[in-house]
Amino acid sequence: MLELYQFELSQYSEKVRLILDYKGLEYRKIEVTPGVGQVELFRMTGQSQVPVLKDGNKFIADSTEIAMYLEQQYPDQPLIPLDPKQRGLCLMMEEWADESIGIKGRKALFSAISQDQNFRKSLLPTTTPDILKNLVGEVPSEFLQVLGFGVGYSPDAVATAIRDLKQDLEALCLILSDSPYLLGDEPSLADFAVAGLSILLKFPGGAYLDLPPTIQGKGVPGLADNPEYAPFFAWRDRIYAQFRKPLIGTPPSGSAPTSIEID
Repeated sequence: MLELYQFELSQYSEKVRLILDYKGLEYRKIEVTPGVGQVELFRMTGQSQVPVLKDGNKFIADSTEIAMYLEQQYPDQPLIPLDPKQRGLCLMMEEWADESIGIKGRKALFSAISQDQNFRKSLLPTTTPDILKNLVGEVPSEFLQVLGFGVGYSPDAVATAIRDLKQDLEALCLILSDSPYLLGDEPSLADFAVAGLSILLKFPGGAYLDLPPTIQGKGVPGLADNPEYAPFFAWRDRIYAQFRKPLIGTPPSGSAPTSIEID
């Protein structure tokens, strides 16, 4: 069985999960503990960032590389159009989504969690002990703002990211106004990249991620709740309803990720 080394709330991991579900491939999620788990992942693969896909003895890193590998090795339910122009548009939009929605979405979410204590606590997996949830919730907003400067998430950087995301969402609404998918009548890699990477803007409604039900369908204020972008999120939710497999059962059924630890 395929194994996906991941973070549950990684939008790039979610992009791969959408692709795996679309192709109907069975896989096991292995949750990588930030820090120590990444050391173990690097020892095994030479790569410390997620997602990483394991297929037999082969490890494939990076969401785009994983998509291309799956398209070559598992060609059923193709991701990339054969028509040259459509293929070019698909590849260009996938790269744009990685660099725009993927990166700016992190900054927008950071802004939301730094301002809202309850939102911050709700993002922890449902299996997180209450004592840890309380510790996370009690982190002062001022501390997070200082931390944001250190990682390039200053108020100005966040404001710019949110402004750009508003333009991106407006553009996506226009593209989708007269077609069911980004490139027309058939889904493609572009759709799964955009839909998966957008989870940090607004979490899908439904049991697709290991999050409390109270956070499902919630997201970044000004984006997730803006009626101007409702057509985009309605489209995104339809993509999920069509192609994403919801979590089922409880551990050890396989629906929840298995943690990776240091030997």
